[in-house]
Amino acid sequence: MIKAIIIDDIEQARITLKKDLQVYAQDVTVIGEANGVVEGAKLLKAMTPDVLFLDIQMQDGSGFDLLDILKDINFKIIFITASDAHAIKAFRYAAIDYLLKPVDPDELVEALKKFRNEKLNENEKYKLLNDSLKNNQKAHERLALHTQDKIHIVNINDILRCESNVNYTEFHFSNGKKLLVTKTLKDFEDLLSDQGFYRVHQSHLINTKFIKEFVKTDGGYLLMTDGCNVPVSTRKRPEVMKMLEEL
Repeated sequence: MIKAIIIDDIEQARITLKKDLQVYAQDVTVIGEANGVVEGAKLLKAMTPDVLFLDIQMQDGSGFDLLDILKDINFKIIFITASDAHAIKAFRYAAIDYLLKPVDPDELVEALKKFRNEKLNENEKYKLLNDSLKNNQKAHERLALHTQDKIHIVNINDILRCESNVNYTEFHFSNGKKLLVTKTLKDFEDLLSDQGFYRVHQSHLINTKFIKEFVKTDGGYLLMTDGCNVPVSTRKRPEVMKMLEEL
């Protein structure tokens, strides 16, 4: 049985989530609930869940304030939030699950499915999340990448290029390292497009700082600093040439 705790300052939200869990996740039992940061901290000192459903904005503080109080996080956290663009982007960089209010049962089921299949590596992810939220005026520097057996926290500046591999993405790093990640290229295009990354082909997303030259022959391709040739699609060619002129 999966033990869950719910921390949310709205009683009706807690009641609704408990009902959804009873219907859609019968292997989850709610062992406690709290209506804010202070009560939540006391509760988590008294008992440890397998998964914590944590509201972001509460009357006595935020879910992130609670993260600062907790010394060691050895359980899964699924955040619950109203639409907050900055927080949501931070979640995505840290590969942390969140649910938008009102909670969609299908998304709840999907989040719990990922929890059941995922090995915990929570402290590093929440440290990355906190760094992202505290430096909200700066570009994100690190990214959490899920492979089949680990969660890797990597420096974005070390990513040379990303290549689509069906429903996976293969990351190539400037030191020659490779990682096969369990998300699509589109997911990372959305995250990295404002970090100097550019999708030059249906299957290729590149870090523009590692471009060595653009070869116009053979349909057009980019020569990267690692010696790799990355094709440029016919549709993207005018955009790529304009982008290179502006670098």
